[in-house]
Amino acid sequence: MAIWGRVVGGVLLILIGVVWILQGTGTLGASGGMNGQMQWAVIGVVVLVGGLALLVTGLRRLRTGRRG
Repeated sequence: MAIWGRVVGGVLLILIGVVWILQGTGTLGASGGMNGQMQWAVIGVVVLVGGLALLVTGLRRLRTGRRG
């Protein structure tokens, strides 16, 4: 169960990071407090990288069959 938690958590963090990057750069076009604020783009990149790391470790453990 912990392996799938890493995979699902990684995918969710990647999606959240992409949305924050798009909002921070003003690409989504909606009005709001996050749009056009570069700090959210930077935070989005950090969240995206964390999600990728979580996803990769989860997929590696899934492939090798290790529990953790």
